[in-house]
Amino acid sequence: MANLLGDVELDARGMRALAHPVRLAILRQLRENGPNTATGLSPEVGASPSVTSWHLRHLAEHGLVEDAPGDGHGRKRWWRAAGKGFRFTAAVEDPEAATLLRDALERSEGDLVAEWSTHTRPRLEVEWLQVASRWNTGLIATPDELRRFDRALEELVAQLVNRDPDDIPDGARAVRMLHYLLPAAPSEPAETDR
Repeated sequence: MANLLGDVELDARGMRALAHPVRLAILRQLRENGPNTATGLSPEVGASPSVTSWHLRHLAEHGLVEDAPGDGHGRKRWWRAAGKGFRFTAAVEDPEAATLLRDALERSEGDLVAEWSTHTRPRLEVEWLQVASRWNTGLIATPDELRRFDRALEELVAQLVNRDPDDIPDGARAVRMLHYLLPAAPSEPAETDR
């Protein structure tokens, strides 16, 4: 399946590399605040500049960060997040790597929905409240059907993710989309049976 969103695709080694709190913090800082140096990131990620630099090089090995144009002063190395995001699926050869990264992301991100509900939702205009949505829908599907669903959703989302910055309409805002597919275990009854 082609990657329409420009995400970095992680293999098992990349998942294990990213499943570290400092590396997740570095990547979040670069995505949210733009390019920076190890020294600039250090206080934000809770590591010394040399340790931050080591983690940045490790992230670069897996394509998650890359060199960015610097400020032209001194020998500082500037870094930026690579791609528009990252994605991963459990690897046949190392399924535990995906579990490690999922758990690390949950610890790192906290409860994004509760954070949004507490800090952002109270400040939204009615028009934006009307388009904020949350689905919690049970369905019955095969793995192949879920792959096709993911592909169709990616095609829709790609239109917004990959739009030309010069063609962003007035009134557009940043939006976070959380997408989870949480299959039942073999012994659990289907959601529609409950």
